[in-house]
Amino acid sequence: MGSARTYDLILFGATGFTGRLVAEYLLGTGTGIKWALGGRSAAKLEEVKRALAVEHPAAAVLPVVVADSLDEAAMARVAADCKVVCTTVGPYDRYGEPLVAACARAGTHYCDLTGEPQFVRRMIDRYEAAAKESGARIVHCCGYDSIPSDLGSMMVAEAMVAQGAAVKEVRAFAGESKGTFSGGTVASMINILEEVRKDPSLRKVLGHPYGLNPEGQRKGPDRSDQSGIRFDDALGMWTAPFVMASINTRVVRRSHALRGFPYGQDFRYSECMSTGKGMQGWLRAAAITGGLGGFMAAMAVGPARKLLAARVLPKPGEGPSKEARESGYFVFRHLAFGERPDGTQVQLLGKVRGNKDPGYGETAKMLGESALCLAEDEAKLPVQGGIWTPATAMGQVLLDRLRAAGMTFEVGPA
Repeated sequence: MGSARTYDLILFGATGFTGRLVAEYLLGTGTGIKWALGGRSAAKLEEVKRALAVEHPAAAVLPVVVADSLDEAAMARVAADCKVVCTTVGPYDRYGEPLVAACARAGTHYCDLTGEPQFVRRMIDRYEAAAKESGARIVHCCGYDSIPSDLGSMMVAEAMVAQGAAVKEVRAFAGESKGTFSGGTVASMINILEEVRKDPSLRKVLGHPYGLNPEGQRKGPDRSDQSGIRFDDALGMWTAPFVMASINTRVVRRSHALRGFPYGQDFRYSECMSTGKGMQGWLRAAAITGGLGGFMAAMAVGPARKLLAARVLPKPGEGPSKEARESGYFVFRHLAFGERPDGTQVQLLGKVRGNKDPGYGETAKMLGESALCLAEDEAKLPVQGGIWTPATAMGQVLLDRLRAAGMTFEVGPA
């Protein structure tokens, strides 16, 4: 990467709700890097600067970069002008490809918030070779999708290895939380359904448990994600399907494959929601399972989907108040199973906690720290150019950053 680039980082999509939160987070870190706000409207970028400057005076002098995400020439200029691009412009399947392509060709590191498996698969197929050649580290899924899953499973599995045990399985449970769905997440879900309607072959990509693995490495013991109510004996809780498992599990399995299958070809990973113990836990699991099934059924029908999008669901650019974001939280548990050479069975329990709304406050933190990690910690990172996951691209370096930023990553006996 050449030294003539104007900026260390461009935050693209800064006029959107999540983009503003990431900008606010970066300003709060006091980072010394040279960075700019990017988006397609100069007027809206200036409006964002004025709003941010109320609490962060440094925002008033932030440079702005005006470009349209669907303009390939403009995206090439953005990528050529900085070392790292951090983008919140989604649905990525609709708006994201020109920027990924530009970064892969220019040797510009990149991170985003996508939770769209079909988009990630297409970017790997089309641009990984270019990213490897240029040295660009392209890192998708750097928010609540999929950092708690990816870094949490890495943490607990490595703790198991440190205790002299071979890792056999990790079960992840999205547990207690307080927060709301982001409008961008809803827009991505709607876009996936629209794409499947246009191209039914995408069902194979979306349904394949190893669909993001490298070619020739898409086999293993895992099958479809959980779809009903189950009781997990090891955790001692009732569980329900988790809507984000469809991306998170694929990211974790890709991480394992990219690392050379350190836990063996028979390693298993699964993800669901934990809803508690006893009758109350079962009732919560039943409510979540029924509600999710009804929601997905309604979303699959065009008129119902349009009605929900128009009158019920949050829209891109909308989000909760600062007070609501600050009062949110989440807990992710990772239950690891291993075996020592003498046959002794070992169980460890990892926990990842966030102290703000997962889809907004903590996601802004995770994406912001990912961008800073790519910009400031380049010499510490374990890989060179390519299309990576958070765990393989940044791993322990990012985990340490997130701990310092207030997130909890811890492992203990199960």
